[in-house]
Amino acid sequence: MNVDKKISIGISVGDLNGIGAEIILKTFADPRMFDFCTPVVFASHKSIQYLKKHLNLTTQTQRVDSLDKLVDKKLNIIDVWEESFNFEFGKESKKAGELAIVSLRAATAALKEKKIDGLLTAPINKSNIQSEDFSFPGHTDFLAQELEGNALMFMVSEGLKVGLLTDHVAVKDIANEITPKLIKEKITTINESLKKDFRINNPKIAVLGINPHSGDNGVIGKEDDEVLKPAIEALYNDNIMVFGPYAADSFFGSNNYKNFDAIVASYHDQGLIPFKTLTFGNGVNYTAGLSEVRTSPDHGTAYEIAGKGIADESSFTEALFEAIKIVRNRAEYAELTKDVLRRGRKI
Repeated sequence: MNVDKKISIGISVGDLNGIGAEIILKTFADPRMFDFCTPVVFASHKSIQYLKKHLNLTTQTQRVDSLDKLVDKKLNIIDVWEESFNFEFGKESKKAGELAIVSLRAATAALKEKKIDGLLTAPINKSNIQSEDFSFPGHTDFLAQELEGNALMFMVSEGLKVGLLTDHVAVKDIANEITPKLIKEKITTINESLKKDFRINNPKIAVLGINPHSGDNGVIGKEDDEVLKPAIEALYNDNIMVFGPYAADSFFGSNNYKNFDAIVASYHDQGLIPFKTLTFGNGVNYTAGLSEVRTSPDHGTAYEIAGKGIADESSFTEALFEAIKIVRNRAEYAELTKDVLRRGRKI
């Protein structure tokens, strides 16, 4: 892409009975947000207008019939379904799940076709999205199938970045899922993302142990000694600055995380509990390792406050800025590395 042009960000609307559409409208209620990007929501103009009125918001919206006709300084809306939706704020409904996936599929198709520069996904309900045609536990797994690369859930904020070896995996299956191949793949992806997406030249990565106290020399499990440590050593010898495993229980409380550019957690809650505790409202869920850029806020549908007009859009706004920044960083990185290769051929 042209690094100087305004970036277009496609937005999947998420669960309409949750807070997704509200935080989208609130983010772009501030007209200054249009200075940073041209947004387009894949949804229904009728539904968005209903929510604007219900929430008493004045966001400038524009219905468009083509991604080639996006309007500047407006929240563009492209219809991806025609039927009316009966809002039941705070309630899980199969129809809301179906429309969330219609929106996600349309936005992802536009991303693959290079009609938008990045994707920002509003929260979905992992239960009501399930069907014969969609059997993924969440966005990350779906995008891993649709886009090129090795998808990795990477929770990012200004001072803390946490990647996961395993994400939506049952606790009883975690140890069996973590293999030398998986460790190498995930940590290599994190290392490359830190360089390409976040412009960190020589990143330092910490890895948390699988078992309590990293296994205590085999007393509380052998996985750390037999699987994790050899894999970390091999990666270090391959010029990746990776260290550990560290005991997870004291790692964050001691502020040791501040000494590293990214932390690798063995499983979902080991990484996300401290991340959300330290950064909630400012954290972003980024899918690293893919051919295209996708971000999301670090929270869910928040049914308990849906439709009340009190949802905080901070994390969504952060996710928007992060998507814009990563799209630009990737474009600049591509230009820089292209110049390096060109100069190398002239020597």
